[in-house]
Amino acid sequence: MRLTELKLPLDHTEVDLRSAILKRLGIAANELVGYSIFRRGYDARKPSAIVFIYTLDVEVRHEKALLARLENDRHVRPTPDTAYRFVARAPRTPATLRPIVIGSGPCGLFAGLILAQMGFCPIILERGKSVRERTKDTFGLWRQGQLDPESNVQFGEGGAGTFSDGKLHTQIKDPQHRGRKVLTEFVKAGAPEEILYVSKPHIGTFRLVTVVENMRAEIEALGGSIRFQSRVEDIDIEQGQIRGVTLADGETIAASHVVLAVGHSARDTFEMLHQRGVHVEAKPFSIGVRIEHPQSLIDRARFGRNAGNPLLGAADYKLVHHCANGRSAYSFCMCPGGTVVAATSEPGRVVTNGMSQYSRNERNANSALVVGVTPADYPGSQGENGDPLAAPLAGIAFQRHWEGLAFEAGGGNYNAPVQRVGDFLAERPSTTLGPVLPSYTPGVQPTDLARCLPDYVVAALRESLPAFGKEIAGFAMDDALLTGVETRTSSPLRITRNEELQSVNTHGLFPAGEGAGYAGGILSAAVDGIKVAEAVALSLTTQPRKDS
Repeated sequence: MRLTELKLPLDHTEVDLRSAILKRLGIAANELVGYSIFRRGYDARKPSAIVFIYTLDVEVRHEKALLARLENDRHVRPTPDTAYRFVARAPRTPATLRPIVIGSGPCGLFAGLILAQMGFCPIILERGKSVRERTKDTFGLWRQGQLDPESNVQFGEGGAGTFSDGKLHTQIKDPQHRGRKVLTEFVKAGAPEEILYVSKPHIGTFRLVTVVENMRAEIEALGGSIRFQSRVEDIDIEQGQIRGVTLADGETIAASHVVLAVGHSARDTFEMLHQRGVHVEAKPFSIGVRIEHPQSLIDRARFGRNAGNPLLGAADYKLVHHCANGRSAYSFCMCPGGTVVAATSEPGRVVTNGMSQYSRNERNANSALVVGVTPADYPGSQGENGDPLAAPLAGIAFQRHWEGLAFEAGGGNYNAPVQRVGDFLAERPSTTLGPVLPSYTPGVQPTDLARCLPDYVVAALRESLPAFGKEIAGFAMDDALLTGVETRTSSPLRITRNEELQSVNTHGLFPAGEGAGYAGGILSAAVDGIKVAEAVALSLTTQPRKDS
């Protein structure tokens, strides 16, 4: 049975936990066969009295009688069935054409993995390099300011999530328990087992590298294949049906089922799809900056005298403020004990993101502070020269504009523009920095961040920072550091799909994940990859195959 909301003090022991189970269920020690932790979180709203909150799967003697006795206790229920079940299996005589997955980020990897586990032998096409090779190229930007447009934070095996905090929590509804399948596969591939039960699981960048490699090995062992440096240049559509793809080197691969899991930064791919008539529409996203504080400040504000307790680790936060100008400013992708990283994928632009290792022991905490924007904000959102077909891509032009200004403000060498919070609030440029040292590499340039953000975003951030300071003491301290710009919070467009998870006007094309506008973060992208893989499998097994 599942037991929820069991609260224990921070310094409790395993004996205390077992005793609490017996007390809650009202049973003797010999009636408890065993238990496992399904979820463990903490409540730090009172820093002086932090408590752990457990969800446990408990095995007892005389289970039916106990459930009947506790039927009015909403915290005791039969354990739900979270086992993953494949929706289909590949036929013994496989289709002539193998399904193609474009992209090997979390969405593409899990789409490929599930298809491989069902026996469909997918071909995964990745424009970037293998995860270890792209790591070298990414460090080339961070250490020498040298950008490889095809192998960087955004492009390559593992996707953008590889260079992040590796956060694995999400707010999506998941009645089919696909998220549990994701976590289980990560653990099987080498992730720490604790991600199965901690309330805010994360893996960290360096561990993600090995996890991704092990997942690739399983896909290949099951008959799938992954091809790196294989950018899809074009797609072949005939009478509304996918017929294949063309790679940048001119090679063509025939296919009737293509999963599009390209991530939110594949701008050239989005442009190609739009030109080919695939239905695309602009969508909202958010834009702003990264803010850095000493991690010790956040720990004290959140945990009080319990700051530094190894059971709690580095503290995080989640903030939101509704502004007078009608905008909402909020924290996003908070990285405890992490670094701000260069995340551009195009020359002449500066983009920031956040990253943490598994240990989360760097000196600074960082988070995006962003403000929502909508298609109505994008210049040319009604189409250049009155051309309505340009509207779906207007968000890309909007991102590029502010990223280009950030590149200029940073000095034109991939250094990032930075500003002290005190200077930002006082509306004066920063000329020097204080004791909060920037973690962004290759370097930073003190300046006025209002140069590279929309006026309404600047106004919203200036209003929200003091409000956030009331929630977290020291948040608006003068020497906290802002680094610009954060523009890749999510895709600026959506490749609309129907109930069968196919493009609304291109049969056989399955838009998926963050780039298609259906996910935000590693776990939700992976879950969407599973959903789309299931849709592909059902299409391959329940419909007449035109490719055989």
